[in-house]
Amino acid sequence: MKQIQNILNYTFEYNKQISISVKSILILIVIIVLTSFLLRLFEKYIKRKLHSNDKNKFDTVFSFGKWLLYIIIFSITLQSSGVQVTAIFAASTALLIGVGLALQTFFQDIISGIFIIMDQSVHVGDYIEIDGKVGRVVEIKLRTTRAVTIENKVLVIPNHLYLKNSLYNWTQNGSKTKNAVRVGVAYGTDVQLVKSLLLQAAKEHKSILTLPEPMVLFKDFGDSSLEFELMFTIHNSFQLAIIESDLRFRINELFKQNDIKIPYPQRDVHIIN
Repeated sequence: MKQIQNILNYTFEYNKQISISVKSILILIVIIVLTSFLLRLFEKYIKRKLHSNDKNKFDTVFSFGKWLLYIIIFSITLQSSGVQVTAIFAASTALLIGVGLALQTFFQDIISGIFIIMDQSVHVGDYIEIDGKVGRVVEIKLRTTRAVTIENKVLVIPNHLYLKNSLYNWTQNGSKTKNAVRVGVAYGTDVQLVKSLLLQAAKEHKSILTLPEPMVLFKDFGDSSLEFELMFTIHNSFQLAIIESDLRFRINELFKQNDIKIPYPQRDVHIIN
């Protein structure tokens, strides 16, 4: 018995301030194993009550929280076992500062990822636009969000960019989105004819919804042209660039057939002697 006690009290010394006994190591292992068991039970209990779409989000947040809890338990257990944790931190201050600076963006990404998951501003399948780039979200992780662009390229977005840039979620209010194509015509053109031709181009396109109906706005009297905007609604925002291109082809064709001119930018110059 005395021999076992001697083994348990045997201490590994790094210096006078930093040391740890075999008993402290065993206590630490038991507490971590017990914590791991309790966390597994908690995870199963919570998952039973969650919707299937929310389980992946819970896994992401829970994995981060679990490791954070392990670090806290590790520190508290060592401190209560007589290990001078503050001395360990003091001895490695320079190293911790360097690591902290290196991991600053990493932790920004993680915190941002937790915000995204908790406030549900972005879901898998949403069409988003950030920093001028558009993609369909395929995966939300704790540090990054992955989206696929219209060119079938994978866009990896560090989550901290959500805090620094404006994020446009095209589909948060539903899969239908309103869009517009602008066009200018020469002064003196029959504006009612322009309106009917623009509506005709929209109604002929299979991807443009009939409800709500497409509409034409007379936007402005421009410097060189009368400015019109054709507004329409589509179901698949990912195809927007293709639909806009189709509309411009058709509008150009209809304007040619009806002798409607799209003017060049021009200026009137008056020379005074």
